[in-house]
Amino acid sequence: MSGRAVAGVDGCRAGWVAAIALPGEPVRVAVFRGFAALLSLLPADALIAVDMPIGLPEHTLHGGRGPESLIRPLLGMRQSSVFSIPSRRAVYAALPVDEAAPGEAWAAAHRLASAVARETSTPPRGVAIQAFGLFARIREVDALLRADAALRTRVIEAHPELAFWRLNGRRALEMPKKVRNRPHPPGLEARRALLAADGCDPALLSAPPPRGAGADDVLDALAVLTVARRAAAGTVERFPEPPSADACGLPIAIHV
Repeated sequence: MSGRAVAGVDGCRAGWVAAIALPGEPVRVAVFRGFAALLSLLPADALIAVDMPIGLPEHTLHGGRGPESLIRPLLGMRQSSVFSIPSRRAVYAALPVDEAAPGEAWAAAHRLASAVARETSTPPRGVAIQAFGLFARIREVDALLRADAALRTRVIEAHPELAFWRLNGRRALEMPKKVRNRPHPPGLEARRALLAADGCDPALLSAPPPRGAGADDVLDALAVLTVARRAAAGTVERFPEPPSADACGLPIAIHV
C-alpha cells in the first residue's frame, strides 16, 4: 500500500464527505463545507479522487463529455447515474444561484443554463435537473484547479458506480443505492460487501454517516477512495486513455 495520503470525496447535503486515509492511520470519514477546507487539512502531496466532473469542454457532442460516453456501456442498469455535463459556458451561465435550493430563481437559472447548453452542443441538448444540481460544486473544484496547476496532478475525477464495477469483477451492479430518492437497503448492502471484501473496516461500514451526509454518500466516498489508492499505486485506469484536456488545461478523464 502506498505511503501517500489519499482521500475519496463525494458531494453531500452539507458540502463534501471525504474518506481520508493517512499513512499509518485508520480511514476516517468527515464532512467539509468547502473543498478548499478539505485540501487545507490534507498533506500537500495527498492524492484525491472526487466524484465530480473535472474539465469542461467548449462544445459537447451526443452523450456529454467523452468520459461519460465511454463508461455508460459498462454500467448496465446503473448508467443513468452518469450525467451528461455540458459546456463551460453552460456551467457558468447562471451565477450566483444556489442550484441545490429549488425555487423560481433556480428554475430561471436552469432555463438559462439549458439554453446555453443547447447553443454549445451537437445535437442541441439542455441540462438535466440532476446535472444542474451539481453545477455549484463543479465550479468550486474547477476554480481551485484552474488557480493551481499542481492540483491538477493530484485531484482526479472518479465515479462511484464505476469504482463498484471494478470492485465487482468489472461487472455492473444490478441494484441501485436509492429507489424513489430513498435508501435501498439491498443496494447499500451489496456495496458494503464489495468494500468489505476490498479490505474496508466493517466497523466503518456499519457506522452511522456523519451529520450532513447520507449512508449512500459515505459508500460513494469509500468507493472512490479505492480509486485514489490505485492512482497512488500507479494501477489506475482512465477513460479515455490518454485523457483529453479542456481549454483551461484541466484533464478530462474518469479514473477507476
